Amino acid sequence: MQVTSLFSRQEPPHDHSHGDHDHSHDHSHGDAGCDSGHDHSHSNTPLPWLIAGLLFVINSFIVGLILGKGHYVDDFSAMIGAIILGFPIIRTAIQDLRRGALTTNELVAIAVLASFASGHYQEAGVVAFFMLLGEIIETRTAAGARASIESLIKLTPTKARRITSAGEEEIAVKDLSIGDIIRIRPGDNVSADGVIVNGTGSINQANITGESLSVDKKPGDDVFAGTQNLTGLLEVRVTKASGESTLGRVREMILAAEKTKLPLMKIVDQYMSFYTPLVLVIGALVWAFTQDLQVVITIFIAACPCAFILATPTAMVAALSAAARLGILIKNVSDIEAAAKINAFVFDKTGTITTGKLAVSRLSPLNGAAPAELLRFAASAEKYSNHPTAKALSQLAQEAGVTLPEPQDFSETAGLGVRASVDGVRVLVGRAQWLRDNGVPDDFTASVDVNETEGYSLVFVARDGKCIGWVGMQDQVRSEARAAIAELKQEGVRRISLVSGDRTPVAQRVGLEVGCDDIVGDCLPQNKVEFVHQIHAKGYRVAVVGDGVNDAPALAAGDIGIAMGAAGSEVAIHSATIALMNNDLRRLPFLVRLSRMTRTVINQNFFFGVLFVLGGFVLAALKITSPIAAAVLHVVGAMLVIFNSARLVRQGEELDPFHGHAPAIPAKTESAPAGEIAHTHA
Repeated sequence: MQVTSLFSRQEPPHDHSHGDHDHSHDHSHGDAGCDSGHDHSHSNTPLPWLIAGLLFVINSFIVGLILGKGHYVDDFSAMIGAIILGFPIIRTAIQDLRRGALTTNELVAIAVLASFASGHYQEAGVVAFFMLLGEIIETRTAAGARASIESLIKLTPTKARRITSAGEEEIAVKDLSIGDIIRIRPGDNVSADGVIVNGTGSINQANITGESLSVDKKPGDDVFAGTQNLTGLLEVRVTKASGESTLGRVREMILAAEKTKLPLMKIVDQYMSFYTPLVLVIGALVWAFTQDLQVVITIFIAACPCAFILATPTAMVAALSAAARLGILIKNVSDIEAAAKINAFVFDKTGTITTGKLAVSRLSPLNGAAPAELLRFAASAEKYSNHPTAKALSQLAQEAGVTLPEPQDFSETAGLGVRASVDGVRVLVGRAQWLRDNGVPDDFTASVDVNETEGYSLVFVARDGKCIGWVGMQDQVRSEARAAIAELKQEGVRRISLVSGDRTPVAQRVGLEVGCDDIVGDCLPQNKVEFVHQIHAKGYRVAVVGDGVNDAPALAAGDIGIAMGAAGSEVAIHSATIALMNNDLRRLPFLVRLSRMTRTVINQNFFFGVLFVLGGFVLAALKITSPIAAAVLHVVGAMLVIFNSARLVRQGEELDPFHGHAPAIPAKTESAPAGEIAHTHA
């Protein structure tokens, strides 16, 4: 029966650039037994062939009941059935011997041949049938676990609509060049990685980021090959060749991870070469002492360690599939085992715990101005600025439903502020000193009750030479950060550290808000690495989490490095051992749970495997079981391992579909929260 290690199966690489993808696999080399490192031929044994052989064997039993056992018709029918069912098994064993390999395939072949040679045709046919049946079940179940991974390549369209001076033309995706403009209609899958140059739409990018909630895209936003445009007509400039797309790299990483092995798997492979000769010696000794061929045959069948060899590969493929569904890319399966032992996390701040983008957190109107009025003048004056402050003001105005008039006479002084005419009045937005330099009376800073050293960015707004208030902005903490860190602690993580290059007061504020145990600010990249080494020296197993851009040294210093928001980022994908394609911190406690459950499932599988082999030996020695019963138990053991591993595939369903983060905390004002701005304005 086939028990291929899915991680050692070598397959020719798929050409991502061709329009027609061949998903069939060449199984030109096969095995009928349990081999951990070879391709398999009879894994493609046609079902009609299997059924035909079974019918001949069943017919022999029926004839035996009608004409009496031992009738020549009975024997002839059983012999034909045994030949049909035994042929793939014998062929595979011969192929192994030609390669100079002695595997457990030969144990099954010897058992079938011995039954056949001793005239037990029905027994030979039934044993061969159950071994082939078990192999088919295992192959198709394992293929089902791989299906979610292999289906990634099917997501990319084979054709693209390229826009030229002559109009729109349909070409093969492989013929696209960087810089081409392609058109993506509603309902189409995106043909290539690129940037939107025209149009807006809602994109389902669950296969890249693991988030089932669609994302609204506008000109300037990135789109990824294989994602689906749900609404809107988009024109996209291609930025990556088809073979270099994010989706292609995701698929390559997952398939590469499948071919890696845990240290335990390597040990199993190493000793399997001694296993078959040992069983043959045991069979010879049993024959020498008992002269009972049936016992020897039963031992050979019971000795096939299919369940044992399946224990790790099936669990790992199931875990990889569950992780990939949620946008967690694991480069090496040993990292799954490493994640189970993690008891300390070291987080970067900007872009990891926080969003890395300014957002309005305080609106403080002065001199009788209303909150909506303050926001309206500030956002309108900043409307044509590219500064992060302008983007934060515009975002809040959009959320609050505040209509922004067109500014006139706009001008910007880099790093200081902007001036514009809004509704016929002169508006200044900028730093306090800049307003003073422009003649605004110096009496407005007394109302400021926040400290800029704690991460607040303040801008003041003046109308016709009089300050009407100030706006406080911060790099916002991710809404799920506190809950995710609390969940990590519930999972047994003993130490959570925040290490940031930002100012210490800012790091302290963020770290305390999310519940970190250690908070260190003003860190250079080398300081982060030193901190990780210090945690290591205290006996912790450390996971480092960062954005993968400026945290590469620290990511490499940890037992595992986890890069956040890796979709479309080559640096993030290559700098860490595990890449999260989105920024959802809830994936981290899930990863720890998944890894620990995977380890538990593997241990359970090994127990089942050893139990069935040793139990088979004992039952055979006591003559309690027969070759047919041993074959049935063999299939039951393998199926038990497969179904036990399959439980991992459904892990993380509480995160899929993705329901979005908790609503952000509304900005505060002295007279009204930001959520009430629209009503105030009205």
